[in-house]
Amino acid sequence: MTIYATFDSPLGELLLVGEESATANGGTALTSLSVPGQKGGVTVRDGWRHEPRAFAEIIRQLTSYFDGTLTRFALEYTAGGTAFQQRVWSALETIEYGTTLSYAQVADLVGIPRTASRAVGTAIGANPLLVVRPCHRVLGANGSLTGYAGGLERKRQLLDLENVREVTLLR
Repeated sequence: MTIYATFDSPLGELLLVGEESATANGGTALTSLSVPGQKGGVTVRDGWRHEPRAFAEIIRQLTSYFDGTLTRFALEYTAGGTAFQQRVWSALETIEYGTTLSYAQVADLVGIPRTASRAVGTAIGANPLLVVRPCHRVLGANGSLTGYAGGLERKRQLLDLENVREVTLLR
């Protein structure tokens, strides 16, 4: 059964969606984390159960991330996306807190030509787990802030939280 909760964060009210899981720390595997106004963001659907307590561990980790004490999430996620998207998303999870890579560098990690960085960008744009799967740590080739489904200002907020300073905001 799909369950959901909301969480007030520095980015606005986050929508957390998950599935009950016997193996997940806290009992919930995260399916989606959306920010308000997110391009392609999830909205609550009929039949979903509002279950804030089921997200206690996820909220605890998010709170620790936003207060600067957590640098790596330890959460179970549900599978989703195409095989290629999953490869790209796995590469995102290797980007350390406070560091960034370019789309071309992510292409290198995935083992595809750098000229396929648009395909990488499309896969990153479909990431259903903003914040916890750190797509905000991927920048344009010249270090510019580009392409974040939650909006460039939120990307900037997350990079500021992680003390990443060498970024040029493109408008």
